[in-house]
Amino acid sequence: MEELFKIFAAYVALGLEAAAALIVAIAGLEALWRTLAVFLGRVEAPDRTREIARLHLARWLAVALEFTLAADILRTAIAPTWEEIGKLAAIAALRTLLNYFLQQEIENHDRRHGNETAAAPGDLNDSRS
Repeated sequence: MEELFKIFAAYVALGLEAAAALIVAIAGLEALWRTLAVFLGRVEAPDRTREIARLHLARWLAVALEFTLAADILRTAIAPTWEEIGKLAAIAALRTLLNYFLQQEIENHDRRHGNETAAAPGDLNDSRS
């Protein structure tokens, strides 16, 4: 029974990592789309649109980090050795710091410009101040 649980948990962890990869891929494509729109001159405020694209990507990367952290926690819970626990602690600390600084940057932007980063993904011609 314990072996079945380990196998199941390993598949769940793999699924979480696959979800994180999918999130990163889709977010990267969205950021690429927004950036190309800036380079092709199809937006009214290119600097703001570029910043919004970067912050959208940052938000999705933070979500993907949470998925990978969940996968790492699950893998460590299955067969915890001190080495794996140490790696998990280091990874969790780095991801937490990265997440913290991403969130600070997003909040600073939202305070300066309002909640523009929550605009619809296809809304490249947002002219709000």
